[in-house]
Amino acid sequence: MAQLTTPARPGRRTVRWWRGAVLLLAGVYFVVPLAASFWFSIDDPKGISFEAYTGLLSAPGFLDSLWLTLGLAVVTVLVLLLLLVPALIAVRLGSPKLRPVIDVLCTLPLVVPPVALTAGLIGVLRWGPDYLMDTPFFQTFVFIQDPDFPLVLVIAYVLMALPLAYRALDAGLRSMDVRTLVEAARNCGASWPRAVLTVVLPNLRGALLNASFLTLALVLGEFTTASILGFQPFPVWIYSVGNSQAHMSVAVSILSLLLTWLLLLLLATAGRERHAKTATS
Repeated sequence: MAQLTTPARPGRRTVRWWRGAVLLLAGVYFVVPLAASFWFSIDDPKGISFEAYTGLLSAPGFLDSLWLTLGLAVVTVLVLLLLLVPALIAVRLGSPKLRPVIDVLCTLPLVVPPVALTAGLIGVLRWGPDYLMDTPFFQTFVFIQDPDFPLVLVIAYVLMALPLAYRALDAGLRSMDVRTLVEAARNCGASWPRAVLTVVLPNLRGALLNASFLTLALVLGEFTTASILGFQPFPVWIYSVGNSQAHMSVAVSILSLLLTWLLLLLLATAGRERHAKTATS
């Protein structure tokens, strides 16, 4: 009996061809400027030189600004997750009617430019009469402006990253039935905290990773607020170095961009592995 062969659809090859063309154009769009920047960083009148890369560790302020930015990023991620995750879960379980209110409040920072937000922070930090100088209120203002670890930047970063983290977490919560999961865990004898920690959060891992990465990317690239407030995290340090050492500034920018891409690839790989494990189980 002759085997019947299904004829290939003519549209599939066209779609694959266009997909490859789009990917090629996107690759050229990103690779060509990156390659030009790399060539500029190693180009020297005397020949090719990698001094811009080898001298990074000994550059004044490089490690201090990098560790400061990473520390601010970690604290910002923790604060955002501690604020949003319990609030969103509580709204879905106890007060679904508050979801539009939470949605408006969490997306409101999108309409506030960073310059306007920074101007508002400066106005608040400058407020206070002299007779409050010895009070805890005034000392708190001084403490959050400590140059070694400015918590005021954490406050600004939390506000700026709030819409991004909220959308990522909200998408994760929409993909599962939180109420059913919690009720099932409660029927098995788990307490409310244990039900959230052992049932809801593991199913929310992908959304937590997405929110963390978006916040990390924002902190690694934020320049306006830190520069206006007079602090020097990594993006501000790159700008200051560029005024005197252009090659090193471009080299650091390339490394920071590659670091961000590496984190994105790791996140995508972790998400695919989790999806594969879920599909096989």
